[in-house]
Amino acid sequence: MYGIIDIGSNTIRLNIYRMDGDKPELLMSKKDSTGLASYIKHGRMNEEGIERASIILSEFNGLLKAFDVEGHAFATAALRNIDNSEEAVDQIMRASGLKIEVIPGEKEAELDFVGATRAMHLHTGLLVDIGGASTELVVYKDQKIEKAFSMPVGSLSMYNEYVSHLIPTKKERKAIQEAVLAAMMADAEFFEGKYKKIDGICGVGGTVRAACKLNNAMFSLPPNNSVINAVNVKKILKKLENPEGDEEVATDKLDLMLKVVPDRIRTILPGMIILQTVIKQFKAKMIHVSYMGVREGYLYQQVLKREV
Repeated sequence: MYGIIDIGSNTIRLNIYRMDGDKPELLMSKKDSTGLASYIKHGRMNEEGIERASIILSEFNGLLKAFDVEGHAFATAALRNIDNSEEAVDQIMRASGLKIEVIPGEKEAELDFVGATRAMHLHTGLLVDIGGASTELVVYKDQKIEKAFSMPVGSLSMYNEYVSHLIPTKKERKAIQEAVLAAMMADAEFFEGKYKKIDGICGVGGTVRAACKLNNAMFSLPPNNSVINAVNVKKILKKLENPEGDEEVATDKLDLMLKVVPDRIRTILPGMIILQTVIKQFKAKMIHVSYMGVREGYLYQQVLKREV
């Protein structure tokens, strides 16, 4: 058995797997909505955030030891994109007893692809993973990665930077869109329009899965549906829009989000604005949601040393 701990900007999650031949069987999943990105001030993670991460990881390490499971921990943007990364990681490792690997953005995108490929047939298209503090994009063709790119924009970081109340106003939505576009256009190939039209998106990660839950609830689709019509993302955002200057959230909107995505009440809309911006940029028509991604990719490539 293998325990994979994913230290993200929104959540810290422990998955325990048993390999059934070449397929990982998920035995247990435990997460904590830590929101590490909220503890980053002036480019540095503060002591409160370091302590919070240390407590959760100590608990997870205790579980691994109790079950006699081999544990592997990795961190993404929350610990990668801070000025005191080395110091914070060292403190957390000493406090928790875990060894933590901080993976680069492009490597995270690659692992997303490796994991998703094990769950579904990815021939040609775009993979999108919207995290709390970064968004990974992978352009792939003929089952091979053409480009892996990490943008320093995520659902929680956009909420913290631009949203003053629970639901972003039109002005705040526009600011998030512009930030996403600026991050994307910072890459020469995207700026020059090398990848102009990609019909199909493979979505991985918690934001896209939450968006799929909202999609299924709002359009009366089966709970196990894993395909989102791209136009539905715009419709959902429109329905959950707050009038400019209105600080109060309409009861029906709040009830819907609390019922369907209670653990992402703050971040789901900024995350979906990022998704909609990507959809519009690539003129995508469909999003196919994968329930395997970076954790499974890390298990395959970094732990088991297997390729796609």
